Amino acid sequence: MFATALDRRALIVGSAALSAMAAVPAFAAGEGWTSVRRYGAKGNGIAIDSDAINRAIDSVATKGGGTVYIPPGTYACYTIRLKSRVTLYIENGATLLAAAPTTTRGYDHAEPIDPAISGFQDFGHSHWRNSLIWGEGLHDIAILGGGLIWGKGLGRGDGKDNWLSDPTGPGTANKAIGLKNCHGVTLRDFRMLEGGWFAILATGVDNMTIDNLLIDTNRDGMDIDCCRNVRVSNCTVNAPWDDAICPKSSFALGEARITENVTISGCVVMGNYQVGSVLDGSWRRMPPAFAPKIHGRIKCGTESNGGFRNITVTNCIFEDSRGLAFETVDGGVIEDIAVSNMTMRGIVDAPIFLRLGKRMRGPAGRPIGSLKRVMIDNVVSSGANMLPSVIAGLADHPIEDIAISDSHFHHVGGAPASMATLRPPEAELGYPEATMFGDLPATGFFARHVRGLSMRGVEVTTAALDPRPAIRLDDVVDADFAGMRLPAGVGYSLDKVRAFSSVDARGRSDRRVEGSFTGTV
Repeated sequence: MFATALDRRALIVGSAALSAMAAVPAFAAGEGWTSVRRYGAKGNGIAIDSDAINRAIDSVATKGGGTVYIPPGTYACYTIRLKSRVTLYIENGATLLAAAPTTTRGYDHAEPIDPAISGFQDFGHSHWRNSLIWGEGLHDIAILGGGLIWGKGLGRGDGKDNWLSDPTGPGTANKAIGLKNCHGVTLRDFRMLEGGWFAILATGVDNMTIDNLLIDTNRDGMDIDCCRNVRVSNCTVNAPWDDAICPKSSFALGEARITENVTISGCVVMGNYQVGSVLDGSWRRMPPAFAPKIHGRIKCGTESNGGFRNITVTNCIFEDSRGLAFETVDGGVIEDIAVSNMTMRGIVDAPIFLRLGKRMRGPAGRPIGSLKRVMIDNVVSSGANMLPSVIAGLADHPIEDIAISDSHFHHVGGAPASMATLRPPEAELGYPEATMFGDLPATGFFARHVRGLSMRGVEVTTAALDPRPAIRLDDVVDADFAGMRLPAGVGYSLDKVRAFSSVDARGRSDRRVEGSFTGTV
């Protein structure tokens, strides 16, 4: 196992063998570079090296900035504190190892929770300093290099990292990287293993580039919360226990700040490989019984006080994970979203999930949010489970202007006949998840409370015969379908649908409905 190999290396690599690596390499010998070895770091996997690394960071920062070089070796650490204008360069062959707290020593304590906002976001989103690496109010910072950040000693937010129970004792940590109110951030080329509750939690971070990371982790891969101008590219994230790439918009900053101008491109997300097996190349799958717990997806939400605007997701691959989700349930907007060129295999719980709800976890008096102008093009999904894609708004706050084109959605099918007549609950206050409505009466798409729905060149297929209609529309106005390819049987089931049209569908007659209509087409 990968972790065992690292343990072995940390024990056998002695300080004498590492002494030759202490110097900064030739390419980095210029002004502004310094090695952590010059500040006393041992790199033997036993000595705690965070003090030496922090001394190196402080020294470079006081000189106006530069690069702190971490040469090959295993550096057991507690908290590392970033500073403005400082780059942390983790060399290929170097490991930053999150050490286990002892009875006398541990990590920086988390900042106290502001009582005014403590209930408005998940607990983990209120803290950053309880991290292996953290920075707050910084600018022009970077973590680079081909090395590894291993959160072996980090908690997962499941009660075993209860640092609040003893605020005066040694601190515990549950994040690998925590950033708050920073700008000018670059994270590039390194690898992460077992990142804790969050491998990366960035809140209120603007002008951020995350590129070419491999994250193999035991909860969330990266959470991009209340951030602006963010580029996530060429990343691989295995996150079987939680979400892989997750823009959010919480109330953690004490205000409803929108997450906007975000691109996610060229990434692979997955949720069915054992943690560490993607990183070490063994690609060991989770046992079959794990399937209902699979996550590993790209999701905007669940935290959604500010909302999401100007988001593109393109050229990404989903493998054995949940599907792509855009959710606003706390008063935020979702608008101007472009999704293109996606492949999905083995999706659990809906290839596409668009949800406008009214959980409204936030300050009293905020209006219900909105979800509009979402364009989805060139998606290929195969082997998805029985749950169709879901587009679900509220009766008094419908979703608006959704377009899906040139896409293929393949499901396993085989539902019982009784499922075709189900009337799912509204679940207006529920936690947003495609499973929130239970089984659904459609094989390909279930749409409810929508104004302006367009599908062009979309195909729905099932591996096994399925009695449900391909598409179920409930309280939908202005629904236009063209060039559709649907399974034999009922193509559309309509309930209180107005201004419906279906043209140029293979094997089906054109059909138009102007007034309110309930029935099958």
